[in-house]
Amino acid sequence: MTAPIPRDIPDLPAVPSTPALVPSPVPAAAVVPPFRRPLAATFRLLTALTAAAGVTLEFLLGSPTRALSHFSVQANILLALVMLVSAHRAWAARRPVAPALTGAILLYAVTATLAYHLLLAHTTPPFSMTGATTPPERWHGEWIAAQLLHKAAPAAAVLDWLLLTAPGRLHLRQASAWLLYPMAYLAFTLIRGELLITGTPGRYLYPFLDVDQHGYRSTLANALLLGLAVYALSVLLIALDHARPNPVRRRSKNGFRLRAPVG
Repeated sequence: MTAPIPRDIPDLPAVPSTPALVPSPVPAAAVVPPFRRPLAATFRLLTALTAAAGVTLEFLLGSPTRALSHFSVQANILLALVMLVSAHRAWAARRPVAPALTGAILLYAVTATLAYHLLLAHTTPPFSMTGATTPPERWHGEWIAAQLLHKAAPAAAVLDWLLLTAPGRLHLRQASAWLLYPMAYLAFTLIRGELLITGTPGRYLYPFLDVDQHGYRSTLANALLLGLAVYALSVLLIALDHARPNPVRRRSKNGFRLRAPVG
């Protein structure tokens, strides 16, 4: 005889579900080892020296405090520091500087040079970071400093981005964060002007931010237009970063083309 079938059959334990895959903590360098890039390191070192030379020349030609208050001088100091660190990492085959930081510095350098050439280079009286009232003569100190700060160093930064940096590393969410520094600089230059005595030469460093001449309403309107232009420029840089070809590739020994970390 067979045993009677029990009326209450206990429930079988549930089959555990397949656990979700967790992203691997292994860095890309463990898969594609970084390699030294002496050409990139040399170019970035020269870019840093170019920006530093322009800043130093401005300090020697006029008041260091006044020179340091200019946006282009601050942008070139940041450019020199980041390029120096990037050169060291490319030479030592280390991980690159964060793209969010390098993208921000590129944006500030390009913004400074565009503002100079589009808004300041042809003003009357001539724009001068040293307070000079006459246009600088060619190959004199102030003219050389302007070429280094507003042409040579920014152009080298753009070339480094186009020819020595892997694309697709900038993101649209970074564009808003990049505006924090220009906004802080706007607050700085307005507060600086309020603290200086009325009539002080160079109280407001830029004619489009001159409260004495335009009043706060027009000055803030100019600042808003400049902020929108900087944001549009940052979006353009991000779009170009995702559309441009990759100049940094290295072929592995098995024939596959691998994207190596950029130093």
